[in-house]
Amino acid sequence: MTIMWVAPTDEEIAELLRKAKTVAIVGASDNPERPVYGVSQWLLDNSHFDLFFVNPRLQTLFGHKVYPSIADIPEWVDIVDVFRNVADIPTVLDESIAVKAKSMWLQLGLKDDVSANRAVKNGLQVVQNRCIKIDYNSLLLKN
Repeated sequence: MTIMWVAPTDEEIAELLRKAKTVAIVGASDNPERPVYGVSQWLLDNSHFDLFFVNPRLQTLFGHKVYPSIADIPEWVDIVDVFRNVADIPTVLDESIAVKAKSMWLQLGLKDDVSANRAVKNGLQVVQNRCIKIDYNSLLLKN
């Protein structure tokens, strides 16, 4: 039997968000014009997550240390939130599998079914083409 990615329901996403404690923001940016900047700032202010920012070109962001890779994060990661090009997703997935992350979240506009299927086969829950800020706000805060 082949394991295939299936889009999670809103209830499954709400449960994932509720249970998660740590989120790695891969592709973190200090540019306020980038969506990742606003999402990161909003999550810092409004979520229960411990955020870990990942970008090899930055040292700090919002007063927090920025890590060069997921492997450099000193804690276990529940959600790897990806703000990178679709072409970078397989590499981010490799890192996510290596650190035994629970899930990989591909932000709005990002979808890679091949990587999603590989992630599921390796035990990761996958959310594609959704915004963690929008879902957190609508599924956890608005209820």
